[in-house]
Amino acid sequence: MVTLSALPGLQGSAEAAPKPKPVPGKKKQELCEDKFGLKGVPPRNRPLDGQDTVRDLNEWDDYFYDNQRQAMDGVILPGDSDADPDRKAILKATGSNPKKYKEGDPRKVWASYNRYLKKNNGVNKFGSFDTWLNEAYIELAARRTKGEAFHKKVVKDLGLTGPDWYCEEDVEYTDAEGKKRFRRYDAVNHKTGEHVEVKSGPNHKEGQTPKDRAVLRENPKARLIGVFGEGKSKGATNTYKGLEQEFGKDAQGRNRVVTREHISDGKPRYKPGPHSRYDEYMNPGTGRNQGSRGAGNQAVDNSAPSLKEAKAQAERARALNGGDQRPRGPGGIDFSTLDLRYVGKPVKGQGLDYSFSAKKTDEDSNPGWGGKAKAQMISDAFFTWLALDPSKFWVNLNPDQPERIMDAKFGRTDAGRVLLEADLEMKRDYADALNPNKRDEADRFWRSMPKNKDGVPCFFQVRNWIEPGTAQVREQDGGIYILDTPLKVKSEYMKMTSVPPGSFNCDFNEAQKRWAERQVNRLIIPEVEKRVNNDPEYADLRRVYTARVAAEWIRLQDAKSRTDYHSIIDSGDVSRWPLRGANKDWTRETTYRAYVKSYREGEEKWQHDAGGGPYTYSVGGVDFSKQPKRNVTGLRFRTEHRYKPRQTRNSLQTVARDPQDKDLLLLGGNTAAKSTGGGDGGGTDPTPTPTTAPTDHSPAPAPSDPPASTPPAADPTRAPQDPDGDLADTGSDTPIALIATLAAVLAAAGAALTWWYRRKGTQS
Repeated sequence: MVTLSALPGLQGSAEAAPKPKPVPGKKKQELCEDKFGLKGVPPRNRPLDGQDTVRDLNEWDDYFYDNQRQAMDGVILPGDSDADPDRKAILKATGSNPKKYKEGDPRKVWASYNRYLKKNNGVNKFGSFDTWLNEAYIELAARRTKGEAFHKKVVKDLGLTGPDWYCEEDVEYTDAEGKKRFRRYDAVNHKTGEHVEVKSGPNHKEGQTPKDRAVLRENPKARLIGVFGEGKSKGATNTYKGLEQEFGKDAQGRNRVVTREHISDGKPRYKPGPHSRYDEYMNPGTGRNQGSRGAGNQAVDNSAPSLKEAKAQAERARALNGGDQRPRGPGGIDFSTLDLRYVGKPVKGQGLDYSFSAKKTDEDSNPGWGGKAKAQMISDAFFTWLALDPSKFWVNLNPDQPERIMDAKFGRTDAGRVLLEADLEMKRDYADALNPNKRDEADRFWRSMPKNKDGVPCFFQVRNWIEPGTAQVREQDGGIYILDTPLKVKSEYMKMTSVPPGSFNCDFNEAQKRWAERQVNRLIIPEVEKRVNNDPEYADLRRVYTARVAAEWIRLQDAKSRTDYHSIIDSGDVSRWPLRGANKDWTRETTYRAYVKSYREGEEKWQHDAGGGPYTYSVGGVDFSKQPKRNVTGLRFRTEHRYKPRQTRNSLQTVARDPQDKDLLLLGGNTAAKSTGGGDGGGTDPTPTPTTAPTDHSPAPAPSDPPASTPPAADPTRAPQDPDGDLADTGSDTPIALIATLAAVLAAAGAALTWWYRRKGTQS
């Protein structure tokens, strides 16, 4: 793989290739510079590279394309189905000629839908009006304009100008039946034999491959160059690699088939209005701030609710328009890895920028799904941490305390449920990690334990808990980047009153206790800690933890100057963020009963020559009362995350690639429903027009409050800001107040983070 960094050079002095003669039935030729109005753009003075290239990070940029239809994603067609009398009446009154209506009129959407139904004998292959609206009406319009905009960008960036480069060029070939056909390429240079196919997304149109093979076979001088704006999908990679191996190199030693990943963020240009969809993610819903929008919201909201539906969604995407300009859809995002990674400055009345991250996935073979549920969980946890006093953030799985599981209000939230269930999952993993027949380290552990009079290894009672490692964050430009939030699993000896029947505990002296603790922490806990930080079973725990870091950041900002979240903080009211979906009927007692059953009956049973089992006795949980953090230095941030601010900003308007991790995507939004805009000339974003909320869509946002004319007064209780934003480690002197509990889960984090923040500025 070669990194592309040089800009196109000036045209050489070679003569232009003679213009081919017109062919009957062939599209009239057009120079690329004429098609896109790029006369004067210096043409290349050399052929395109003969091997695969990836655009260098410092050259990543963006481009805009028009898609005003995106502003219609909140249109509702009344009625539960197409057979509903109310829906039929609306469609009949609207008709099936969308040209009668202007863009922005919901009747244009309804007329387009009516026309679609009539063409398909009344059958909606998308299943619902909402799915058709997003996947067909909006996305198909975006494919065309996005493809054209990226096509122009590639011509300009790569210098496909001058008298030798033709765009939308028909190239003749002979099909399998011996008939003359034409394969249309986005750009062709007949002089050099370069045939360029431009894809704004990561996908390749499968039907083009036999045609490409025929063109390459019939013209030994022809070369195929695929240019992709969002990297390449697995299918596109395999297709081009196969062609590359089949056709080898040309007379100059260049590969005849190559790809260029010309990474660029395509941003839709439109103006949200009264028929746009507004979400509650991260939105306080107070004052004039009525909804959030962004590229991340759109990807999340358009994700399928189940794997089965995600596969159907991916199949529809392939079928529509052949898939040749298919962008990375929601099926290409692994929503099971969704996490909050950035919150901006919460300026009152102007909303809050935020950005999620998620891994990429191959939407054809393993499509992502369930984005709405994950985003809702993150947002709900964020508000739970704001609304409840930190003294409520404890949960407790202790066989000696069945009456004290968790605070009642906290127990009615998903954040509380996640913490309690994570504790139980950790206990099961702890038991599994102790199995000497599964892990050599467990075998060494049991052989090292003291034996009782019957020769059975003594098993001692422990409390295990999860606490944060040193989180890496960066405070910059008024916001905070949450870079890494590792978790630690800790263990220590403890004595419990409730001991399961048949237990064979031994009385340890102090020296044996300390030895046993060291052995557990050396041989058993590392395996459990690895699972907590990586296994999908703990993904929700990791999600609510990063939401807690973000919420505490908002608390700190609100303490300096009131934000839109002020009325929520410490309100004690979590009724807006209840248990949802499949977990709506969950109770704390459900998990406690499962814990007691596990504790009494055991999770793992095995035979071992060091002594029999089961060995499952543990109590404890997740304890975030110690919350060490480090704000990485400006130098380190610029070195390791130089392009993260740029890509985070881009994520508000498009699903952007993370600059440091090619498999990670960024999905952003703004709680004040910022519009999108800009263009080749770097235009400004338009301001949403205030409207009265009609009855057929979500409420429209009113204009934002103007920014404060003067900066907020400095807080005399805080240390001066370090210009580099370095934050000191808290160390390990924060006491763990609750023993044998899933206690103070993120609860003392408020105090710990405040202490950490106030120490800021005292370190160099």
